[in-house]
Amino acid sequence: MKVYLRKAGIAHDQLLGRVEENGRVYRTYLGPDDEIGHVHLDSGKVYAQRLGNDDYVGRVDLDNGKIWRDVTAGPDEYLGRVHQDGRMDYHVAGRVDEYIGRIGSDASLAQAGAAFLLLVWPAYVEEQ
Repeated sequence: MKVYLRKAGIAHDQLLGRVEENGRVYRTYLGPDDEIGHVHLDSGKVYAQRLGNDDYVGRVDLDNGKIWRDVTAGPDEYLGRVHQDGRMDYHVAGRVDEYIGRIGSDASLAQAGAAFLLLVWPAYVEEQ
């Protein structure tokens, strides 16, 4: 399933990558795509691919789509939410959550959560 970053005021959203049925996440480049991580489909735990052991980066709550980023020295940080229709919203304190990206509507919440943590949120933060 393809993953897109919302581009306000532009006709087309930016393609960032894809998530496979098995939970593997790939960043799209010119040439071969680069595998950057994966999600455990049964638990919602998301990992960034590293040499050696993969890095735990956060989780998606499989009941409600809430996204939590791992914080080493404290409680996990709530980042936003993914929805059954593929929509991804970033949590903005004191305001309405902001729509920042999407994945195909046939994606599970686990796949959408991995796309949020590994592709959409980092691209969104980089643009700010």
